Amino acid sequence: MLRTKKLVTLVVLLGMASLAFGDQITLKNGDHLTGKVVKSDGKTLVLHTEFAGDVTVKFDAITQITTEEELHITTSDKKALVGTVTTRDGRIEVATKSGGTVEVPPGDVALIRNDAEQAAYDKTLHPGLLHGWNGGVNVGFSLARGNSKTSNLALAINAVHPTLNDKTTIYLISIDTKNDLATPSTVANLVTGGLRYDHNLNPRVFGFVGADFMSNALQNLDLRGVYGGGVGYHAIKSDATVLDFLAGVNYTHETYSNGAEILPPTVPPTFVSYGVTHRFIALTLGEELMHKAGKSTVITERLYFFPDMSNTGEYRGTFDLGTVTKISKWLGWQNQFTDIYVSNPPAGAKKNDLILTTGLNFSFTH
Repeated sequence: MLRTKKLVTLVVLLGMASLAFGDQITLKNGDHLTGKVVKSDGKTLVLHTEFAGDVTVKFDAITQITTEEELHITTSDKKALVGTVTTRDGRIEVATKSGGTVEVPPGDVALIRNDAEQAAYDKTLHPGLLHGWNGGVNVGFSLARGNSKTSNLALAINAVHPTLNDKTTIYLISIDTKNDLATPSTVANLVTGGLRYDHNLNPRVFGFVGADFMSNALQNLDLRGVYGGGVGYHAIKSDATVLDFLAGVNYTHETYSNGAEILPPTVPPTFVSYGVTHRFIALTLGEELMHKAGKSTVITERLYFFPDMSNTGEYRGTFDLGTVTKISKWLGWQNQFTDIYVSNPPAGAKKNDLILTTGLNFSFTH
């Protein structure tokens, strides 16, 4: 019996000792939570507990906070404070090393981060060129045999390198369709790629420069290079939705093949292709949307219009609509619809190309 009482006493003392260590949170309903404060956005607070993992509570439901380790506090007026946190008379007190104790009304708290969260945030502000890339690789493949002998491979790479004030985007898309029972065997071959650099001029306005390249066998396009820049406006910019409008000017250089190769009267004979080359200045008018639909699906949409400034009435347009749904941290399912329109393709080529691809997405960031 004596041993049992000693064991119970020891368990109680150990429990009380564990409560004495760690951050303490008291809620309006009287509940007490013990753990480590991870972060807060002023609306909710995340507390990491030993047995329940991360627990999220409403910030305005908290009546008292006491922390052992220093936290990084950002107020609504952008003031940064670092120190241990306690509450007194409904106000948050931050015990800083340099400025003493600073009182902050709970409603003025914009962000709270522990050391690990702050270090991760600081790293995103100025990541090295080889770090901080987001995006992924999309792969789709189909194969048919029997009455047909076709194969289709769709490959897309999207990489974004964001920092606090700028963003670099690189992309590459390749679609190759072959029918070995047809002549020629290649039915469709589309390759497009490019890069763009955005720099924030203020929280809403940004400038951009970029270059885009395309080769499209469906329209007899050997190569199109588009070099331009302009300004953009963040109409909506939140964690869930980003809507941008862009306007600028570009220089376009494009070469079309216009028919089969011909044999010139040369000795020895050589085969050459004949076609047409366009060089012109055009406007760049665009709209881009990114929306997170729930926790696992991201919807992207882009619409661009390029009117030729030298030949009024001639223009080019592109439309893209895609979704990526996460299956795991690194694997997802992607769908992409693309519409490519040219008002003045060479003779024999259609103005409009519609492309639908689906397949797997392999994410860079987990």
